[in-house]
Amino acid sequence: MKVTISRKAHFNAAHRLYRKDWSMEKNDAIFGKCNNPNFHGHNYELIVGVTGDIDPETGFVMDVKILSDIIKEEIENHFDHKNLNLDVPEFENLNPTAENIAVVIWNKIRKKINQSFDLEVVLYETARNFVTYKGE
Repeated sequence: MKVTISRKAHFNAAHRLYRKDWSMEKNDAIFGKCNNPNFHGHNYELIVGVTGDIDPETGFVMDVKILSDIIKEEIENHFDHKNLNLDVPEFENLNPTAENIAVVIWNKIRKKINQSFDLEVVLYETARNFVTYKGE
């Protein structure tokens, strides 16, 4: 019997959407106000879901406290109150779109979760804009 457990977290971060190899005009045309050279910020909401079999001894898929600790150590400590473009090495040459941020988060958490579990990351950039990544 497969069950999904989820943990919600949040972090605040600034970023700028742009490509170094494009002109300012092209960046403005594609990314609009998100191309602000002085950056802009979001209050990101993150939901991490882990799907697996229920352990008959514990009744858990996995201990949510362990999942919480992984999210804090791997994501919140590295992303919260940071400028993603300048402070987070994964985005040195990767445009920090919500899509790319979700994939980076998934990859960081995947390394810490038992490979027998399925992992899903849902990242809300705003209350109405969010992305989902399942490693596919």
